[in-house]
Amino acid sequence: MTENQEAQTDSRTIAFLVAGEGIERVELTEPWDAVTDAGHTPVLVSTSSGEAGLVDHLTAAGTQPVDRTTGEATAADIDVLVLPGGVANPDALRQDSQAVSLVREMVDEGKPVLAICHAPWMLVEADVVRGRRVTSYPSLRTDLVNAGADWVDEELVSDNGIFTSRNPDDLPAFCEALLGAARGAE
Repeated sequence: MTENQEAQTDSRTIAFLVAGEGIERVELTEPWDAVTDAGHTPVLVSTSSGEAGLVDHLTAAGTQPVDRTTGEATAADIDVLVLPGGVANPDALRQDSQAVSLVREMVDEGKPVLAICHAPWMLVEADVVRGRRVTSYPSLRTDLVNAGADWVDEELVSDNGIFTSRNPDDLPAFCEALLGAARGAE
């Protein structure tokens, strides 16, 4: 078997779950590129079809085509779920019951879920942080603690299939954890 055939055999479907706008560009594009470079299949799942709006700290920064809507995505079709941040993105996303159900379903099935910056709001909404050690952008600390999580200030926290990071500075560790989770996904 050639190296390329082996890479294709080991390819995983990595879904990036976002709202229609307000996605922190770098928190989507850097992990997306890491997934693509590793030979996996990235899929953008959004609350609406068309294109998702990216931002650089709340300033418009382009768009990304949506592959599936939250109504079309199921945990059965996904090996690893990534939740990019941005303030507006997870705040809007947590109001979509199908998106919240997808996060809960992934965790219930023991599939890896990675959330960065403000994205752990989705983990709170899905009620999957109780008793888990997590991190996030500092302003979410109270929300996570109130939801039963043990919040810590570290660049990457892993707890039973949920991986969290604080901000774009943590992207190297976040992307490394993402690729490790993809290798371990069955």
